[in-house]
Amino acid sequence: MLDIELIRKNPDFVKERLSTRDKSLVELVDEVLQLDAERRSLLKDLEGLRASRNAKSKEIGALKKRGEDTSLLEEEVKKLKEKIELYEEKLSFVEERLRDVMLRIPNLPHESVPVGEDETYNVEVRRWGKPKEFSFEPKPHWEIGERLGIFDFERAGKISGSRFVFLKGWGAKLERALINFMLDLHSRKGYKEIMPPHLVKPEVLVGTGQLPKFEEELYYCERDDLYLIPTAEVPLTNLFMKEILSEEELPIYMVSYTPCYRREAGSYGKDIKGIIRQHQFNKVELVKIVKPEDSYVELERLTADAEDVLKLLGLPYRVVLLCTGDMGFASAKTYDIEVWFPSQGKYREISSCSNCEDFQARRMNTRYRDSQGRLHFVHTLNGSGLAIGRTLAAILENYQQKDGSVVVPEPLREYLRTEVIAI
Repeated sequence: MLDIELIRKNPDFVKERLSTRDKSLVELVDEVLQLDAERRSLLKDLEGLRASRNAKSKEIGALKKRGEDTSLLEEEVKKLKEKIELYEEKLSFVEERLRDVMLRIPNLPHESVPVGEDETYNVEVRRWGKPKEFSFEPKPHWEIGERLGIFDFERAGKISGSRFVFLKGWGAKLERALINFMLDLHSRKGYKEIMPPHLVKPEVLVGTGQLPKFEEELYYCERDDLYLIPTAEVPLTNLFMKEILSEEELPIYMVSYTPCYRREAGSYGKDIKGIIRQHQFNKVELVKIVKPEDSYVELERLTADAEDVLKLLGLPYRVVLLCTGDMGFASAKTYDIEVWFPSQGKYREISSCSNCEDFQARRMNTRYRDSQGRLHFVHTLNGSGLAIGRTLAAILENYQQKDGSVVVPEPLREYLRTEVIAI
C-alpha cells in the first residue's frame, strides 16, 4: 500500500510513476484524493458534533443539580446523537471505500526500472554459461520424462485434471534432491529455514498484495475462510505482521520449501505440455526483511543467491530487469532469472527477485524501532531460489543424452547416489 501522505503532498509524482505501469491508474489517485478529502471533512464535522453533544450533556448535568427543567436540552442531545450516528455511518462507508481503492493501487516503480508496456521492453542485464550444442535434436523435457517413466500426465489428469503430474521413481527423487540441495545451500548462506502453513487467512494475502486484485488466481476454501498459498512468500513475509521489530533483529533472511497452488486462470493455452505451468508445484522461496536504506543492496544479493543455484547446477541462464509494465503488483523493482531450454531455443523464467520496499509492510503493519525510538516500516524482498519443477525440467533438457538418459549434475549426486538417470 502506498503512503497516503505521499499521495496528498505529491499527487503529480505518484501519478507520473503509476502511469509508467498503466495510464488508467491515474484515475485511482484522483479517487483517493476525493475520498480522503471527504473523509477529513466528515471527521471535522463529527468532531464539532461530538463537542456540541458533550457541552450540552454537561449543561444538562448542571441544570439537574439546580433542579431545573432539561427536557429541551435532552431533546437536542438526542437529535445530536442521531446525527452523529448518521455521520459515523457515512465515515465508515467512505473509509472502507478509501481502503479498497488504496489496496488496488500497485507499488511505484523505482527510478532505475525501464519504462515499457510489456516484456518486450525488459532489459537483459547479464548472461552466464554457454548453451550446449547437441549432436542430435534435443527433446523437450516432457518427452524425456515420459520415456524415462518419471512423468505420468495421463494418470494425473484422471485423478486431478489438466496441469497436474505424477512424478515417479527417479523423477520424485530428483525433485526431492533439488529441494534439499537448495535448502542446504541457502541455509549455509545465513537464511533461516522455515516450514510455514499452506493455508492462510484472507488478511495475510492482502498483506502481500495478492488480494483483492488477484483473487481469481487463488484456491479458496470457503468453509474455513482460508486460502491455499500461491507461494511461500505469503506466510514468510507475514510472519511479523502487526509487529514492531527492534533494529537489532534486522536484517531477517528466511528460506522455505512449500508446494504452491495457483489456478492459472489467465494462462489458458500457455505451456499446456510439460511441467512449466502447473496448478500445484514445488518451490524454494527466499524472503528478506530489512531496513529501508539496505534494501537495494539486498536485492542484488538476493538475486545473486538465486543465480548461484543455476551456476552450481551448470545451467545457462540470463538475468533480465523487468520494465514498469511487466512488474508484479507489489514490486518496486524486479529481476527475472531465465534458464536455457534447448528444445525451445530460448530462456524461460525460473525465478523473480523483487524489492517491494515498504509497500507490503504498510499493508501488514510491520515496523521496526530504531536506536532513537522512532518507528519505521521495514522493506520486504522475495525471490524464488528456485522453482523446483522448472529446474527439474531444465536439467532434463540440458543434461539429456542421445540414448535418452540424463546425466545428474555434480551437486545432486550426493543426494541421489547416482550419476545417470536411465530406463
